[in-house]
Amino acid sequence: MMIRLLAPTLLLALCAASVPQDQALAPLAFEQIAPEGTKMPRFKVDAAWPAMPGDLLLGQVSGVAVAPDDTVWVVHRPHSLTATDTGLAQTPPIAVCCKPAPPVVHFAQDGRYLGGWGGAASAPSVDGVNQWPSSLHGIFVDAANTVWFGGNGKGDHVVLNYSADGQFLRRFGQRDKTGGNDATDQLGNPSDVNHSDGMVLISDGYVNRRVIGFDGRSNAYKGRWGAYGKPPVAPTRSGDFDQSHAVDPGKVADPKAQTFADIVHCVVPTKDGHLYVCDRNNNRAQLFKRDKDGGLTFVRDLLIAPETGGTHTVTDIAFSPDPQQTYLYVADMMNGRIWILKRATHEVLGAIGRVGRQAGQFTWLHSIDTDSAGNIYATEVNTGRRVQKLVFTGIQ
Repeated sequence: MMIRLLAPTLLLALCAASVPQDQALAPLAFEQIAPEGTKMPRFKVDAAWPAMPGDLLLGQVSGVAVAPDDTVWVVHRPHSLTATDTGLAQTPPIAVCCKPAPPVVHFAQDGRYLGGWGGAASAPSVDGVNQWPSSLHGIFVDAANTVWFGGNGKGDHVVLNYSADGQFLRRFGQRDKTGGNDATDQLGNPSDVNHSDGMVLISDGYVNRRVIGFDGRSNAYKGRWGAYGKPPVAPTRSGDFDQSHAVDPGKVADPKAQTFADIVHCVVPTKDGHLYVCDRNNNRAQLFKRDKDGGLTFVRDLLIAPETGGTHTVTDIAFSPDPQQTYLYVADMMNGRIWILKRATHEVLGAIGRVGRQAGQFTWLHSIDTDSAGNIYATEVNTGRRVQKLVFTGIQ
């Protein structure tokens, strides 16, 4: 069954962003789009979140994950900062501020900086090649509070797993080694990872066009899947990915394609045994049922603004925190929106945000996650370079 999510005539409700002086740090109202009278989750943006140390900067923030303890982890790309951004880090220093934050950063729910770690010194070398990705992509924190991430830069064909204090635990794949969609022990620019229910599932990714699974204990290969749960037969990317490929005007989405497009961007499981896979350049997610043996059975397509061009739409997915995960949130990169749907029916209710650089607006919206209070955390790449907290205010 194919669900076509083109919003009906929507009423734009733009709330004033100014607040009284004595409430200057309170969350700000921002654009929320829905048909008049629609009840859906509502949010305000906390423009003071996070509280970075005064001398640290974030570059492109390419992943966010909320841990079981409601702390928030992000990965960013220090190399995306220029010398004029990081004058304090130059030799000799050329400014009084700033320097890049560590690649993996940990925040409290209230935005306090809890620390960071990462970089080549923390990673092993294999065959003389350091395994730290050159361009971090995606992050996940599992039930044991260990941290996972991949990469989409040159040669970044690896997923790494670390303890919360930055000690290397294990890896899948190997930098500079990729074997295409049929490989069972190599990856191709993995974009996202999930470790739950005894399985490690990886969206793979920017070079390959598939989902691949491994046993969460033994690390043994379990299976690989293309679109509709079929074998992944789509051609792999020729050469390395760079961000210019994301805005190729000649690349047109095909929401009916029988294969994944060339950016398989997320793997996000539900509490009731399903899995969403982001097929970004086809402007869709695909929903699968997770079988007891670790396999994936196709359920349905989920199209998000399917005529969209440019960077296209479906970049990440998150859920409301209630046991039923009643609401589905879909990050739409090109349109700078987070779409809100009823998960049971995939009915679109509305959206929040727009393209822009003010609080509650998005430039290259990339990754989202939610905490136990229903707040949304959203990251931006390219020139966006930030993480924002959208504070849940209720169903209205």
